[in-house]
Amino acid sequence: MLAKDEIIEALKKTEALEEGHFKLSSGLHSDKYVQCAKIFQYPWVASKLCKDLSQKITIGNIDKIAGPAMGGILPAYEMSKILSKPNVFSERDRKENDEMKFRRGFRIQPGEKILVVEDVITTGKSVQEIIEAIESNGGEVSLIASLIDRSQGKAGFDVPYVSLIELDINTYEPNICPLCAKNIPLIKPGSR
Repeated sequence: MLAKDEIIEALKKTEALEEGHFKLSSGLHSDKYVQCAKIFQYPWVASKLCKDLSQKITIGNIDKIAGPAMGGILPAYEMSKILSKPNVFSERDRKENDEMKFRRGFRIQPGEKILVVEDVITTGKSVQEIIEAIESNGGEVSLIASLIDRSQGKAGFDVPYVSLIELDINTYEPNICPLCAKNIPLIKPGSR
């Protein structure tokens, strides 16, 4: 397994770790942004990181892997290859208040044990939404896994959660953001 400094180096080399003034999909502001999609430009890097994450998975009874669109699609797919499990993803239904749903013929069967995989977790909102979609279809979330946990312990889930790496990155409420106070241009890189 890669050490924390080797993972951070991989994030920097793939330009997945950016610095500036960012509006996160949660609405919070930050001085750093992790764009995990950039890691997946280099499949050999992404594969290694996902392989290392898979080694932290201790729950053996998993029927299917699910990731929330957009950020969870690629890591969930890579984890499904590593663990030899079927893979699905949820996406927002623009016609129904952006509710997270399984579309494109993807199904969660009643009683299926699901591993939810995400790229980066900050507040856990997308993960909570996919959990609700899984449970509304009768599935059971066994474990949550992410490449990066930047929640600083604030993303509490009712099921076990593992991450490859925890990054302590500052986040600010918009009304008390020191970057806004310095008039640093705000960039909105997220998918919402």
